[in-house]
Parts: sequence; structure tokens; C-alpha cells
Amino acid sequence: MNIRRAKQEIRDTIEAYLIKDEYGSYVIPPVHQRPILLIGPPGVGKTQIMEQISQECQIGLVSYTITHHTRQSAIGLPLIEKREYNGQEYAATEYTMSEIVASVYEKIQKTGLAEGILFIDEINCVSETLAPAMLQFLQGKTFGCHKIPEGWIIVAAGNPPEYNKSVREFDIVTLDRIRNITVEPDLDAWMEYAAAADVHPAIRAYLNIRKQNFCRIETTVDGKRFATPRGWEDLSRLIRVYEKLKKPVDRELVEEYIQFPQIARDFANYLSLYYKYRDDYRVDEILAGRIPAGACEKLEKAAFDERISAVSLLLSGLTEGFRQVCRMEDEMSLRMRLLREWKNEGELTGERYLACAEGFRREWEKRQENGLLSPADLSCRRAVSEAFERDLQRLQKDDSFLAEPVWEKLRGFFAADSDLYEETVSRTGEKLEHAFDFMEAAFGTGQETVLFVTELNTGLYSVRFLQEYECERYYQYNKSLLFSEEARDIERILAGRK
Repeated sequence: MNIRRAKQEIRDTIEAYLIKDEYGSYVIPPVHQRPILLIGPPGVGKTQIMEQISQECQIGLVSYTITHHTRQSAIGLPLIEKREYNGQEYAATEYTMSEIVASVYEKIQKTGLAEGILFIDEINCVSETLAPAMLQFLQGKTFGCHKIPEGWIIVAAGNPPEYNKSVREFDIVTLDRIRNITVEPDLDAWMEYAAAADVHPAIRAYLNIRKQNFCRIETTVDGKRFATPRGWEDLSRLIRVYEKLKKPVDRELVEEYIQFPQIARDFANYLSLYYKYRDDYRVDEILAGRIPAGACEKLEKAAFDERISAVSLLLSGLTEGFRQVCRMEDEMSLRMRLLREWKNEGELTGERYLACAEGFRREWEKRQENGLLSPADLSCRRAVSEAFERDLQRLQKDDSFLAEPVWEKLRGFFAADSDLYEETVSRTGEKLEHAFDFMEAAFGTGQETVLFVTELNTGLYSVRFLQEYECERYYQYNKSLLFSEEARDIERILAGRK
């Protein structure tokens, strides 16, 4: 399965494992809550989805890469205790608490979250001395003589043997006590994530053209060559920063992330062309309603890669607007919900408003400290706190604001920001209409337009925007595209009957 399906599978499992009956006991007893074992190639996103699941489910997360541990740190250190058996005193060996188990209890104390995920990475690459302890951990949910607390779900991950010579196979006894999920690279699933995570549009455009280079791992006489999803995402972050610093991204730099020389060279060449296309087609002007002279004629004669790159540049420019609208909508929704809650709890004086705003900031800072906020959630809460601070500064112009009701003034502040949001939606909608103008002039109803509409259908921010904004041409093209797909399905069925 792909990483998106694996993530949903783990979320469903956690929900099932944490359900309690009317007596407060887990419906599936902990002894029967099978650990989950994720097996997949490196860089496919196994570790990353655990952070996302923890934040989305609002449960704790303790993560360890087991290859960094010795038998002593995993199990604990031996110590001698005095015991009495049948009236005779003996020296008995006990163990200090495992560092890993202790970390779970520390997480519970720090966050107040009694339930969570214990994630052990590279579990099938442990040393010879630690291997029996890992089998005991998967079978009995203990390290040494110390059990994992109830309510903590065990998830482990590893690489298939073809990717790591240190991999050791689990026996049937162990495999019969776990849930084994095999994850395969899936470009379509990653592209959805990449759009939401703002992976650089040049990388997304390149992988749309060179799909086979998304995840490639080969062993040659010269060593291993590989390109992984993690490598593409990390390279994207560096490209973003280098663009701000106005530093060049060359082949040698790309090879530091995409350690497959042919792919790195191919992408570096494509990136240079991508920047050239950006200068040639001047997307900002197109989205402002001005099609550069000769742009359509140039695209008519252009190669396929250049035409697809032009569409990608257009989508990237639109996505910035879609993302801004969605961000503002999230901030306005959270701000309005909080204001209503505070008002419903009693008269909202300036003093109480100040206390509520400070309480809200303390709450999200605590959640941030505990790792329970995604980057998007954190950004939203920071922006809302800043809005509250701006409102307070406006209110403080009146020396008596602390004792007076301030609801009507706050409503006025919110209404002004709401008008700004509506203006942003309108401007973004105009850019979308201009983009369709250009697509029709340059490509008509060709495959480039099909790609353009398909990307609008799958982008996280574009889908949200189009649920609110009425774009007649989007619906027309979408309907035409759907009809064409249905026609092709019918043709395939008829062809199969012949």
C-alpha cells in the first residue's frame, strides 16, 4: 500500500485500540493489541507520518532509532538486590528501568497525555546482542522486566533486506504477533502531500515528467545510487532558501540530496530551464491579466517538457493565492470561534479579553512544547494571537478600556479584517480567471488544459478555494474532463468484450 493508506490504517488502528468499554477497560486488551510493523524503502515517509498521526490524534509520541542503542540502554543496567526464599537470603539480579520505557513515563508526566505511540525505527537492523530483546519487545511489550504503559501503541519500522545489508528476518512466532504493513513508493500519493507541504514547484513539475525518477535505488559496481521522496523534499527546502539568498543551485549541490548521478544531472538541467521559463513567460503578468507578447506562439512550437513547465509555473502562482486564502480563512474561523466562546462565558471587558488572549497563547505554546501542533496549526495560532494583540493595542488608546465592555469594538475590528479576507478571495478569483484566459489562448482544450484542471482537482488549497469561489469555466472543463474519462472507461469495457 502507499504511505497515505498506511497512515490511515495506523490511525484507524489507534482509534480501535484506544476505545474503552463502560468500565473504563480497553475493548481490545493491551495483550492483544498487536504492534504495527511498517516495512518500506528508505525515505518513503514512515517516520514522518508518525508525527502527523500524533498531532492529528492529539496523543503523545516517543520516537527512537533502535540502532543507536546498546543492550544496556534498551534493557537497563543490572543491579544486585537481596531476596529471601524459604528463609534463606540470596543475591538476585534486577535491572534499572530501560531508557526507552523511562522516556514514555517522562512523556506522560510532561504532557499529561496517558495515551500515545512508542515508535521504534530500524527495528530489523539491531545488533546481535539486542535482537532477543527486540523479539521480546514485539511479543510481550516489555524491555527487560519493564512493561510499556497501557494506552501506548507500539509502532515499529524497518527497511526491506534489499536496501540494508544489516537487516535480520523475524521468525514466524514474532510475525504472528504483529500487524505487518508493507509500504511502497507512490508518486500520486506523494504529489498530494507535496502540494500541501509546498514542495518546490520545479520538483513537482520535474517528477510529473520523469515519474520513474521519483524513487529509484540501485546497486552497481561503483556502489549504491538512490533518489528517494525524502531526498526530494529536503532538496526542495534548500532550493527555497537558496532562492531567497540568490544563490545558484548546481548539479553538485543536487547530488548531495539526490545521490543518483544521472537523475541529479537531469534535474539540475531541468531546474535551469525552469528558471528560464519563469523569466520568459512572466507568470505574474499573466495572472494580472496581461499575456506577454509572443508567449502563446512560443508555446505552440515548444517541446512537451516546456509546455508542462509553463503549466506548472501557472499553477504555482495560483497556489500561493489559494494558500493565502485558506490560511486567512482558518485564522478568521478560529478567531471568531474563540471570541464567541469568551462572550458566551460572560461579559467581555477589556480586562477579561486580555486574560483570555493570554490564556489562549499559553495553551498553544504548551501544545507546541509537547509536539502536538502541526506547522500549519502553529502558524494559525500565532497569527490569531497577533490579531488579539493588535486589537488590544487599539483598545488601549482608551485609558478606561480594562473596565468597559469591548464586544462592539471587537466586532468592528473583526469585520474590517473580514472585509480584507473577502478582497483577497476576490483578487485570487480574478487570477484564476486570468489563468484560464491564458490556458485557452495557449492550449485550447489540449492535454495541457487537462493537466491544469486535474491539478486544480487534487491540490489541497485549490480544492478548498473552489468550494467557496464560483468559477464557471472550472466547472465546465471539469465536467468535460469527467465525461471524457467515462467515455474512455466505456471504450475499455467494450474493447474487453470483443
